[in-house]
Amino acid sequence: MKITRVGSQPSGPGPADYFTGAVRIDPLFQASEPARVGGASVTFEPGARTAWHTHPLGQTLIVTAGLGWVQREGAPVEEIRPGDVVWILPGVKHWHGASATTAMTHLAIQESLDGKPVEWLEKVSDEQYRS
Repeated sequence: MKITRVGSQPSGPGPADYFTGAVRIDPLFQASEPARVGGASVTFEPGARTAWHTHPLGQTLIVTAGLGWVQREGAPVEEIRPGDVVWILPGVKHWHGASATTAMTHLAIQESLDGKPVEWLEKVSDEQYRS
């Protein structure tokens, strides 16, 4: 058994290559081999969002605060609120983040395949974000 104490892992900014706007990532856990699941709490300020990306084994988002948006390629933007759980299928191109006026925090849980949990793609344009 392993207990990770709150505050034992530093918060960090979402890297500018993969995020637009102010994003804070608070690591929660990264399982040891042979397990491959990891999770973080991610807070997006209004207007902040991920770049388009995919996950080889899918991703689960659990919204804990605020108002957010999520979109998979070719589908409309969907609103997400605290208590909502979003399952994104493996390989599906998508993005997620805060709404234009309200911050949003979610837990992001995904598994790694061959040591890689995510494939980052191009940034979400302002036009795509507003659609």
